[in-house]
Amino acid sequence: MIERIEAETGAQETLGYILEVGHEDGGARCHLDVSSRHGNRHGVLHGGIATAILDNAMGATASLTVDPRGRSPFLTISMSTQFLAPAHVGKRVTAMARVTGGGRSLVFIAAELHDEDNRLIATASGVFKRARTEASA
Repeated sequence: MIERIEAETGAQETLGYILEVGHEDGGARCHLDVSSRHGNRHGVLHGGIATAILDNAMGATASLTVDPRGRSPFLTISMSTQFLAPAHVGKRVTAMARVTGGGRSLVFIAAELHDEDNRLIATASGVFKRARTEASA
């Protein structure tokens, strides 16, 4: 069952994206309806916001490796983003992530950002580590 998570964090509330977990492929998705407040000086989605959406989809996907609700915190160790096409105001973009590898302490994730016409906007890859909590310290 897909769970939609809205306004869980300050970043999510500020940017206005929706996180989904529970997809059959085991990855998380982030959806953002691109508005003028997400734009850069060229009137398209700002690269930093695109990167944030990709990062959140990848972090939640890493969390799903240990928590079926995707709530176990993971930290981004490194991330690389490649921008391929502009995302225009008025379009919905979706970041989809998947696990590509890992070991005992690190998880490797890849993600793609598509617009509602299924045009590839950006790709990303990252390395994530489970955050220590008081219970695990």
